[in-house]
Amino acid sequence: MSPHERRILHVDMDAFYASIEQRDDPALRGKPVVVGGLNRGVVAAASYEARRYGIRSAMPMREALARCPSLVRVPVRMAHYQSVSRQVFAIFHEFTPLVEGLSLDEAFLDVTGSIGLFGPAEAIAANIKARIREATGLTASVGVAPNKLVAKIASDLGKPDGLVVVEATNLHAVLDPLPVEALPGIGRETLARLHARGIRTVAGLRRAPDAELEPVFGRYTQRVRERAAGRDDRPVVPSRAAKSISAEETFATDLDDPAALHAELLRLTERATARMRAHALAAGTVQVKIRRADFMTCTRQRPLQPPANGTGRVFAVARDLLDAWLAASPGARVRLLGVGGTDLVPAAQADLFADAACDSSVDRTVDAIRNRFGHLALARARTLPRRP
Repeated sequence: MSPHERRILHVDMDAFYASIEQRDDPALRGKPVVVGGLNRGVVAAASYEARRYGIRSAMPMREALARCPSLVRVPVRMAHYQSVSRQVFAIFHEFTPLVEGLSLDEAFLDVTGSIGLFGPAEAIAANIKARIREATGLTASVGVAPNKLVAKIASDLGKPDGLVVVEATNLHAVLDPLPVEALPGIGRETLARLHARGIRTVAGLRRAPDAELEPVFGRYTQRVRERAAGRDDRPVVPSRAAKSISAEETFATDLDDPAALHAELLRLTERATARMRAHALAAGTVQVKIRRADFMTCTRQRPLQPPANGTGRVFAVARDLLDAWLAASPGARVRLLGVGGTDLVPAAQADLFADAACDSSVDRTVDAIRNRFGHLALARARTLPRRP
């Protein structure tokens, strides 16, 4: 390894949500499992057994069931997945402070400065995998490379439970035979245009003349060629500020009753604000997302000053936004509802003598109970099903 060569790890948990469910319920092991909406929602995660049927995340649940009638569906337990994610990221930080989280189950780590303490990058990757398995019972796939782009590709090559190392000396030997879609950012339409030009591998993309690539990539041609050559100088950025935090739900039956929509909105607000509080963030803007039965989607938003993460304050604004939309859309039936916060800022301590202080205390108590006993341990009366 060159003394100036970076050592970057891309760690990607294997089928994270589904693997947690299979870990927690041994009866699910070895079965095709998906996590997500139980009726008309979409697949949030699929076990490797389910993926053999072509099932993937973001696929409509109806299509997933058509592909595999024996599919086992389990609801999303986001607070639980977040808790396991915190365990995993704590392990990352045992080896380096340079951790760039991409999601709950995926991160880049720059371990260049950690080699003197923990040994070669490959040994660090193996230790991280072992620590994750020991602490959580789950597996992770790790790619080790001189940069982020190649590390991410390498981690995909070894899934599941893989460890793939790419050095500067064998970079082209690894990348060149891969299908061109192995490069992040090559979508379906771009792939079709490349195939039409006979470009099917990373090597073909790297070697293609500008006349072939410019009609496809335009001013980004040179950047794409550099990616095909495995060049990427982006640093690992250890702090990525969240742009938004939200929660949404696709309903089993379209809703048009304002009271039922208010109850669902409150439930979603609780989920979104609990996540804000867990990350010590507050929303400067409240946003509501509404999808009608005909799939037309609308968003409404309003600034919130001062920024807040209390369920009561966020719900009051979200309810006003929803009511205004309902008034302008008489008779509309709602298929999906979402609420969230944007313009996030670090949460400030509430004024102990303000009215919001009482709400904040209630929210903290609710969060503590649910973190210990699960989300269903406590519910607001307004969110309970109404008696006929």
